[in-house]
Amino acid sequence: METELSRTLGIEHAIFGFTPFPAVAAALSRAGCFGVLGAVRYTAPDDLARDLDWMQEHTDGRPYGLDVVMPAKKVEGVTEADVEAMIPAGHREYVRSVLAKHDVPELAEGEASGWRITGWMEEVARSQLDVAFDYPIKLLANALGSPPPDVVARAHEHGVLVAALAGSARHARRHAEAGIDVVVAQGYEAGGHTGEIASMVLTPDVVDAVSPLPVLAAGGIGSGEQIAAGLALGAQGVWLGSIWLTTTEAELHSRALTEKLLAAGSGDTVRSRALTGKPARQLRTEWTDAWDDPAGPGPLPMPLQGLLVAEAVSRIQKHEVDPLLGTPVGQIVGRMNSERSVRQVVDELTRGFERAVDRINRIAGREQA
Repeated sequence: METELSRTLGIEHAIFGFTPFPAVAAALSRAGCFGVLGAVRYTAPDDLARDLDWMQEHTDGRPYGLDVVMPAKKVEGVTEADVEAMIPAGHREYVRSVLAKHDVPELAEGEASGWRITGWMEEVARSQLDVAFDYPIKLLANALGSPPPDVVARAHEHGVLVAALAGSARHARRHAEAGIDVVVAQGYEAGGHTGEIASMVLTPDVVDAVSPLPVLAAGGIGSGEQIAAGLALGAQGVWLGSIWLTTTEAELHSRALTEKLLAAGSGDTVRSRALTGKPARQLRTEWTDAWDDPAGPGPLPMPLQGLLVAEAVSRIQKHEVDPLLGTPVGQIVGRMNSERSVRQVVDELTRGFERAVDRINRIAGREQA
């Protein structure tokens, strides 16, 4: 499953796996794919350095990358306290009322409320980059589009390719103009932040818009046959995230959440602003319903919403409050119905890819005959 991009990066399979879990990212790289570690949950540079040290020891010298959440424009001088002060009291009360309705216990005194979505902020994101460039990462991806120009230049100085996610051809063209090396065409079906256009339409649109830049197809891909479809549409690889959540290497915070993912169908997700303030596909729960309810105050814009709900989400996860328990995940969740190792998933993907290619070759052969 080689393409020009996979050969450039020295990987066997043109599969790019995004994950917040170092063990999954390392296993992907060892399996001949390209593991991409998500950095948004790291608020302390030392924690990121610790996990990148671990990656160095467990990737067998194979390449890997890092995904950050960084705005294209600089937002210097804004602290987390400044943002917290912008959150209306009515929204805080609404959070309390939803938690009380479901009898969600408090965290223990002094217990940390888990990670907070602050990686978007200039000071946090740049501290992550200060750490990352001390390691031999081969790709820096940004979930919020093109990073600031100086970050792109800095990555290139270190010999690091820069990738950016795009939900439309217009976004993709902006990335190309900003000097981005790889565009990830993320369709509506994907988990996390997505646009409005489905992958089957988006991928060829983006390929045409930024040619000859390489494009990765993303969203709704969880089988080898779907990978073959993405490459047939002009992509030079695929960007997969959700499919790794139920692997044995994943470090989900609760068994109950794993069981919900395994039981979910492709219609059990919703695109909601409940988690971050931007539309993000996730499991539909009574938590997402509460924030999408017209009778409620509605979610705040990013990053206020993420800061507002951080402690609540930690409480829901810690105490495994089933009606509220969810996670970002794409529509491919309907195929995630068993726990397998990363290697087993990769083997299944490559076998499915080979079946699809053989099928097309047979069809093409019959037509030529």
